[in-house]
Amino acid sequence: MTDANSTPNARDASLVVDTELGVDDVEALNVATLTPLQMAWRRYWRHKAAAVSTVIMAFLLIVVLFAPLTARYGINEQVLKIEEGNNIFLSPRKLAWFGTDDIGHDMYSRLIWGIRTSLFIGVVSAILSVVIGTAAGALAGLYGGWFDDLMMRVTDIFLAFPFFVAVVVARAALGNIKWITDIVGEISSIKFIIFLFALFGWMGVARLVRGQVLALKEREFIEAARAVGAGNPRIIVTHLLPNSIGPILVALTLSVIGAIVAESTLAFFGLGPQPGADSTSLGKLVELSREGAKQGNWWLVVFPCGALVLLAICINFIGDGLRDAVDAKLDSVK
Repeated sequence: MTDANSTPNARDASLVVDTELGVDDVEALNVATLTPLQMAWRRYWRHKAAAVSTVIMAFLLIVVLFAPLTARYGINEQVLKIEEGNNIFLSPRKLAWFGTDDIGHDMYSRLIWGIRTSLFIGVVSAILSVVIGTAAGALAGLYGGWFDDLMMRVTDIFLAFPFFVAVVVARAALGNIKWITDIVGEISSIKFIIFLFALFGWMGVARLVRGQVLALKEREFIEAARAVGAGNPRIIVTHLLPNSIGPILVALTLSVIGAIVAESTLAFFGLGPQPGADSTSLGKLVELSREGAKQGNWWLVVFPCGALVLLAICINFIGDGLRDAVDAKLDSVK
C-alpha cells in the first residue's frame, strides 16, 4: 500500500514548481492576452514617425476646427484700418505673426481657415473615392469573368491619363453640362472639385482591392464560408474587406493628401475652387504665393507651402503607421 505521506499534494507541487522555475519564471507565465485591436494599437504607436505625426495632426485639427477661437482675426478682417497706417505686405511681426497679404489680411488667420477648407475637400473626396474603389474592386475580384474584365478596362482607360490632366479636361467639359452643375454645383465650387476628385480617384483603389480579393477568395476560410451557405455580399463584408483593411487605410490616407495637393495645384493655375467671401483654402493661399515670390514677399510663400508640405508628410506617416498596425506579422518583431 502506498504511503499517503509519499504522495505530494497540490501545495507541494506548487512548491516544487517555484523551486525549479523560480519566482520570476512563474510570473513570466502569467502573460496578459491582448485583443487584436489592442495589438494593432500597440503596433501603431510603436511607429515613432506615425506617433509624432498623429500628435501634430491632432493639434492642427483642434486649431482648425475651433478656427473662430484660434484665429487672431476674422477671415476678411484687416490687421489695421487704412487710416491707421500701412497694412499690406507686412512682414511677420507681433501684429501679424505670419505677415499680411496684398489687402492687409492676417496670413496666420487665413492659413487656419484655408487648412480647414482643404482638409474638408481632401477627407470627403478621399472617402468617396475609397468607397467607390473598394466596392468596384471587391465585386470585380470576387465575381471575375466579364464583369472583372469590364471594370479593369475602365480603370485602365482612366489610369492612362495623368490625374491632373484628366481633372482639368473633365472640369472644362463637365462644367458646361447644366444637369451636372445643378447637382454638384458650379464649376468653381467646392462640391464640384470634390466630385471631380472622386470621379478620377477611385481607379487605383479598385485595382488594389481587386488584387487583395483575388489573393484571398481561394483561401480555406472563404471556402468554409461558402460551405455553410454564406452569399457573396456576406463574404465581402465579413471576410474579404476586413482582411484587406490595411491597404484600404493606406489608400485612404494617400487619397486625402493627393486631393489636398491636387486642389492646391489647380488653384496655383487659377482653376481651383472659390470658397466664397467668408472662406479660403490652402490652394488659394498657394496661388497667392506665386505673386509673393515675384515681389520678394517670402512669408507669402514659406507659410502656405510649408503647411502643405507638413500636411503631406504627417498624413503619409500616419498611413505607414496604419499599415503596420494591421500587419499582425510585425508582432514577431521586437
